[in-house]
Amino acid sequence: MSSRKNHLASQERVTKRLLGRHNLDLLKPLKLTPKIIEHGGYKVRDAATGKVLFGDKGYEFSATLEDIEVWLETFEYPAKED
Repeated sequence: MSSRKNHLASQERVTKRLLGRHNLDLLKPLKLTPKIIEHGGYKVRDAATGKVLFGDKGYEFSATLEDIEVWLETFEYPAKED
């Protein structure tokens, strides 16, 4: 295995742990298209509702891991409605 592949897997694990703290899931496509490979490959879903919160602007799986980490720094989980 190449070191780049190991780095990507490691970065995915870290991002999944960060998202898990907010009850969010990191999603990857089952089938890669050239557009996904070139520009992203991930999106974020709310685990409780199943709603995609980030990474679907313009096309599916449009976010990179770096985009998600930056987005997560400013993410505020919506308050529950009573």
